[in-house]
Amino acid sequence: MRTQICHGRVIAALVGCTALVLAVTGTASARPRQPDLAHQALAADDGWGAYGTGTTGGAAADPAHVYTVTTWDEFKAALADGGSAPKIIKVEGTIDADGPSCASFEAPGYDFDAYLAKYSPENWGRSTNLDAEPDDSPEGLRRASAAAQDAYIKANIPANTTVVGIGRDAGFKGASLQIKAVDNVVVRNLSFESPLDCFPQWDPTDTADGNWNSEYDSAVIYGSTHVWMDHDTFTDGDHPDSTLPYYFGRIYEQHDGELDIVKGADYVTASWNVFEDHDKTILIGNSDSASTAAVDRGHLKVTFHHNLFSNLVERAPRVRFGQVDSYNNHFVAQDGYSYSYGIGMESQLIAEHNAFTLPDGVGAGKILKKWKESPVTADDNYVNGTLTDLIAVHNAEVPGEILQPGAGWTPTLRTKVDPARAVPGIVDHCAGAGHLR
Repeated sequence: MRTQICHGRVIAALVGCTALVLAVTGTASARPRQPDLAHQALAADDGWGAYGTGTTGGAAADPAHVYTVTTWDEFKAALADGGSAPKIIKVEGTIDADGPSCASFEAPGYDFDAYLAKYSPENWGRSTNLDAEPDDSPEGLRRASAAAQDAYIKANIPANTTVVGIGRDAGFKGASLQIKAVDNVVVRNLSFESPLDCFPQWDPTDTADGNWNSEYDSAVIYGSTHVWMDHDTFTDGDHPDSTLPYYFGRIYEQHDGELDIVKGADYVTASWNVFEDHDKTILIGNSDSASTAAVDRGHLKVTFHHNLFSNLVERAPRVRFGQVDSYNNHFVAQDGYSYSYGIGMESQLIAEHNAFTLPDGVGAGKILKKWKESPVTADDNYVNGTLTDLIAVHNAEVPGEILQPGAGWTPTLRTKVDPARAVPGIVDHCAGAGHLR
């Protein structure tokens, strides 16, 4: 039996990363008691989510507020029961939140061909967006259809809640978890297949060529505090962007983000997750505007550690305003790679002790992307096994985007920091849903 170090322990790789601890006695002792995943809280000092009161989710739930669900309707009913009293929701199997079909959400009279005909660049032009179109127009009917899908696939997570997958195959297909204006939420051991927006909006003014814009993140943390996302897997699943059609010369984009953290959200730890096969992955702070800055300044404190970012295009994450600590993550780039870390408005990003695996022909200078003048700390990072100064190589390879070192703060909320060169072997085997049992 091959063993490997996972979460600081020697474990049997054949049975999962936390399933069996081998006794250090020279004989195979009896298995220790399995941890109660549903009642676990975030450990002290484990990232920004541990700040202040910490993150316990529904750990204090009484038996009347522990639920096991297998359908979308059961899940929503459990969320609504008991208000913000501590609750634990155990998810068994894959719950389909897509609805019967896109057609089931269509408003009476909606016709996609009519939409394409009216708003084609030849007929509509490229200088006016569609927001003022009346309710009985093709755009108005699209809005009504989108509202029906919105109401179905979104689920609001109340305060003091733990949502945890049971076993190796628990998760959601097409769901959008809304963690909005609440405190103390835990989401663990779940696979998320990205929602597919049935009704993207055409915006002719978005770039010179226009763009299709979609809604629905797999999870959004909006104005909430003390959130722990742990051992989850985020993917586009059966509907990668490569399968999407083109209209008006632009991809008919039906995906938004995998995890967005916005609108003054604070004290978030994202640990041991897998983010894979996606374009715009994680957004921290959603705008440079003055109104957004007034909400976000002093907030958006987020820790990412021991996550696997695989086959992504960009935003892993893109940061505005926040103090973001990103350490011991593994980034695996493939064709179409644009960048990993986006350095945005007033961001204070620290990227340390990470590993990057880049394909031939992709320079390490692409790992960092400068959007605004904000200093960044990027120490002890390895690219294809070689210690690399990410700021220096970026400035050499992208001379028009000079980055300044020194984010101006020092993280104190960290547990064990693994050697950066060991990160691929640890993270690739232990991150994601199915490793907590």
